[in-house]
Amino acid sequence: MLSRPFDRRRLLLAASSLCLGGGAFADSPRETEEDLQVRVDNRSAPELCAEKDNIELDFVSPRVRAMRVQAIHPSYIGMIGSDRWAPDWTSCDLSHDPKFAADARRLTFWETPEFWLVGYTFPSFWRPNDVPVRVGDRIEKGFHLVQLWMLYRERAEEILVFYPPDGYWRARPLPFEDMRWTAYGSSFLIGPVEVKERPIVALREVVFDPQTRSFTLRFKRGGEARLRLSSIDQDRVVLDVSYSEAMPDNLPFASLRSMYTTQSMSDAALVAWRAKRGNGWQESPVIGFPGAPATEIWVGRHMPSRHNLSAPDMVFGKFRAAANGK
Repeated sequence: MLSRPFDRRRLLLAASSLCLGGGAFADSPRETEEDLQVRVDNRSAPELCAEKDNIELDFVSPRVRAMRVQAIHPSYIGMIGSDRWAPDWTSCDLSHDPKFAADARRLTFWETPEFWLVGYTFPSFWRPNDVPVRVGDRIEKGFHLVQLWMLYRERAEEILVFYPPDGYWRARPLPFEDMRWTAYGSSFLIGPVEVKERPIVALREVVFDPQTRSFTLRFKRGGEARLRLSSIDQDRVVLDVSYSEAMPDNLPFASLRSMYTTQSMSDAALVAWRAKRGNGWQESPVIGFPGAPATEIWVGRHMPSRHNLSAPDMVFGKFRAAANGK
């Protein structure tokens, strides 16, 4: 698969010109529209274990029908000489986590010379793996992890992953300049976020459209969202998200999950946000962030960390209401 010839310019043009279909969803965010202000609630708590997601920022608004999520290389990415990505299980006790056994397997759902989608089942996971994943006429169940891969510089690059059992997503840009690899970091949830031992989005089905590189998420609580790979390069991944309707019970429409023990052992240490018609950005340590109304929010690091050093910063913005304002 990796030895196939490719045209890099054609590949990048294809990745940046994909379009979202119509239907019941709002259009992708447009520069000419006014940003909608949403409420950002901070439910983070101190934690000693570096492998637990103790950072939780919830995004709430009954008006939101579209937004943009970006994963962007950190400001110090060009200064990294030796990367760090190994897990640190110091002060961790996961013995009480639930475990559901399964038969390990790997399946390629779909592939072209430039992109391919692969599913994995692990020997165990903390939730049952019963969410169907549909690609065209093919429907498969039983996967814990689904990866979207891209061919770039004659290498396979994993650029986007999601976990069907609990609705978590991760994204990362293409490796910066001459780097051969960069780490994943913070996760995010799309859809009605509820707590089932930990925050999750309960999915009824996930549908992947190869033509538009988009995922339709059908929720058990009703309604749908569509997540589209809008563009990707060596700086950032841009994902456009559209919602068919408001979240039930005023639940968050998205959430960021990450880890923080200290600034030098974190995937997210700082928050910066701007309010509607604000004169500038406001900043706060992530643990002490009081929550705020915001039209855009950045979560990341300025200081290098011993944990997932090259992991991207995350930006949420371009929040849009429905066309009729409801």
